[in-house]
Amino acid sequence: MPDSDIQKVVLVDENDREIGIDDKLRAHQAGAKLHRAISVFVFNGKGDTLLQRRSLEKYHSKGRWANACCSHPMPGESVSQAAHRRLMQEMGFDCEMKEAFSFVYKADVGSGLTEHEFDHVFFGRYDGGVEFNEDEVMDYKWVSMAELKKEIENNPENFAPWLRICFERVATLSKSGKLDVLST
Repeated sequence: MPDSDIQKVVLVDENDREIGIDDKLRAHQAGAKLHRAISVFVFNGKGDTLLQRRSLEKYHSKGRWANACCSHPMPGESVSQAAHRRLMQEMGFDCEMKEAFSFVYKADVGSGLTEHEFDHVFFGRYDGGVEFNEDEVMDYKWVSMAELKKEIENNPENFAPWLRICFERVATLSKSGKLDVLST
């Protein structure tokens, strides 16, 4: 099911306590209601991370590079369940993953829309093939964190805002070796 088919988001307060459900598009329009989200970063055995280039059919951030997958949990779904479901739906595989951190951000994503998310960030490890969903993704690539840092610095407009915002923390944690899911 494409992300655009999931029409509801879980509204939360600044402590990630559920306060309601709203239409996904309406939550991103004027007022930009804070809602729960997930972002998955997948690393291979070399330490490279998987990026996807968002489909031109997406309702925002079209054609921009983002992490392996990002989406919203459905009402009644845990953030972990959503991370596994969306990774499979977008990139055609699932893997072991662990929640690394969460953060709140607000960013203009164009077309009169604003992301205001309490984003749960997951790290996963995977060395297999990718069979992405063309309704969601137009391309993918594996990049080193050093290369990604350079690309974001040189061409920030090519990347989704949430990736740019959390990149430094992702880079630091991925190098720390504290997340056992990344160990060989």
